[in-house]
Amino acid sequence: MSIKKYKFILICLSIISTIHCSAQKSEIGNWFIYFGNQALTKKINWHNEIQYRNYNFAGDLQQLLLRTGVGYNLSENNNNLLLGYGYILSEQYQKNSDRKTESKEHRIFQQFITRQNFGRFYLQHRYRIEERFINDDISYRFRYFLALNIPINKKTMVENTIYLSTYNEIFINGQSPVFDRNRLYGGLGYNINKNFKFELGYMSQMIESSQRSQFQIILFNNLSLSK
Repeated sequence: MSIKKYKFILICLSIISTIHCSAQKSEIGNWFIYFGNQALTKKINWHNEIQYRNYNFAGDLQQLLLRTGVGYNLSENNNNLLLGYGYILSEQYQKNSDRKTESKEHRIFQQFITRQNFGRFYLQHRYRIEERFINDDISYRFRYFLALNIPINKKTMVENTIYLSTYNEIFINGQSPVFDRNRLYGGLGYNINKNFKFELGYMSQMIESSQRSQFQIILFNNLSLSK
């Protein structure tokens, strides 16, 4: 292992330790996130995702989210249309109580992702429509996600690149109230190679008149399954 890699791992471990201490003493939660995007052919890809969301650093479950889907590239490695399904288990605290109420949601979604590159700036736009089935109710939601990655120690996102990561995502309901939530994120990432990268970051989520913050630990897997 190179000295640069060793130093970066030590920095990440220090940040995780700080996250753990801070989460124990505050209302800040933590999300463990895995994103998988596997190419099945040059045109078709399989999306797989797990998010384990906690009210604290770990152990106090807020939400378990499982998502999967099949996508199709309209151009080479870009402009991806995807149809997917999500299962969401939520545990919400009852007002003025330590008891939780459990709910289960089944979700169908359609999305379009397009990527752009301007010098050191790597942009991603995601447009998503969701049909949400919660108990006997169905609702619709629209989401727009804008992400930016900027390499720090290299000019491009090649192997062993440390990079800055930020995104903003707005959620709009198809029914009243129209505004659902907004998420603003900033983090530090490490591009291990063309198949794997991970990030540590902080996300602020605004829901109507309330706000909650979450640390995020994210692993990205782009290992191809095509021959």
